[in-house]
Amino acid sequence: MSVRRRAAALAITAVLCGTAAPVAVAAPSPSPSPSTPDLPDGLYGTKDPTYDGVWRQSLAFLAQRVELVTPATKAVDWLVGQQCASGAFASYRDASVPCDAKTVTDTNATAAAVQALVELAVHRETVDNGVSWLKSVQNADGGWGYNPGSPSDANSTAVVTGALARAGVPLADVTTKDDKTPYTALQSFALPCGGADGGAFAYQPDKDGKLAANADATAAAVIGAMGKGMAAGNSNAVKAPVCHEGTGLTVEQTAQNGASYLARTLAAKGYLDLPPMPGAEESAPQPDFGNTADAVVALAASGHKDKAADAVAYLEKHAQGWAKEGGPAATAQLVLAAHATGTDARDFGGTDLVAQLNATGPAPAATAVPSPTSTAPGKPADTSSDDGGLGLWWIIGIGLVFGAGIGFLLSGRRKNQQL
Repeated sequence: MSVRRRAAALAITAVLCGTAAPVAVAAPSPSPSPSTPDLPDGLYGTKDPTYDGVWRQSLAFLAQRVELVTPATKAVDWLVGQQCASGAFASYRDASVPCDAKTVTDTNATAAAVQALVELAVHRETVDNGVSWLKSVQNADGGWGYNPGSPSDANSTAVVTGALARAGVPLADVTTKDDKTPYTALQSFALPCGGADGGAFAYQPDKDGKLAANADATAAAVIGAMGKGMAAGNSNAVKAPVCHEGTGLTVEQTAQNGASYLARTLAAKGYLDLPPMPGAEESAPQPDFGNTADAVVALAASGHKDKAADAVAYLEKHAQGWAKEGGPAATAQLVLAAHATGTDARDFGGTDLVAQLNATGPAPAATAVPSPTSTAPGKPADTSSDDGGLGLWWIIGIGLVFGAGIGFLLSGRRKNQQL
């Protein structure tokens, strides 16, 4: 997921240079070049944050939250300090310099930061400012593109929808002058039932208006269409995946159609493949660990945790090296997948993902033991704090854990979580 956002940012650069935007693919963050400045104190990860600084910080917080880990105040302060006066976030910026017309803000970073701060129940004014900016850059079709004014895409629309929902904004009230809503936009990317790709979502229509199935976009859109964020826990409902045919479908039916596509696609191998690079020579498909983890969260959140079991087992066996190399965002994706399915993130195929994630940033302010287990999504506390540290929800939760000596049944969202 984090890699999808980075790739989208790179795609914007390609567009500015006059080339076509590539399809987002999973790959580790680029390593810092010799000219890369020292990374700021409080930032998670050691790789170049140009395209994913805010994103990876936000995902780290979301994953820590579901495991009852409280991030350090300076880490939260760093994220809050990335916000521009307009309420928007850039992917990463030098916060010592005020934002101006040249600052490239993006909806994905803003939505991710909003989701993270909502789940931490801190800095409500930052959340509200971010929400106001996101609403102000909604496209006429009801959706959002990666940057303000760019064409809507399923991924961006989904993560913004999750952020608004988690912030308590009634999505039916987020309308354009033509009464288009975020759900209107998401449903416009959905393929009808029938065939191998039936029920899937496209990233965007092609130049001829045709839709092509995209598993990454489908995982994001299923969560967004359900009004959930990127840290969504599993649903209490257990249902068989069904693709609903016909027109006039509800947004819930459209989300279930996407879930049915993911279930069918995962059933083939137990994981999703990386899409081929445009122009690259044909080669054997490679597993897409990040997209597989996102699909696990989407299936669990939509009531199909059983259909994600094989994928979780595959990730436990094969994805540890990818997560360690990928850094905080990749590790966070596995934590969120584990949480969504009730899998122990502290013993994920023999790896303590929570410890691995914590080690990528400042030492946490507090860590709950033992690891909580996953439950249905819960509503985040209304309480907020301006100090960047513990919100009231955290103080109560951690106090109970240590005072009573019991684990917590915690919902992760949700989240998007964001998403």
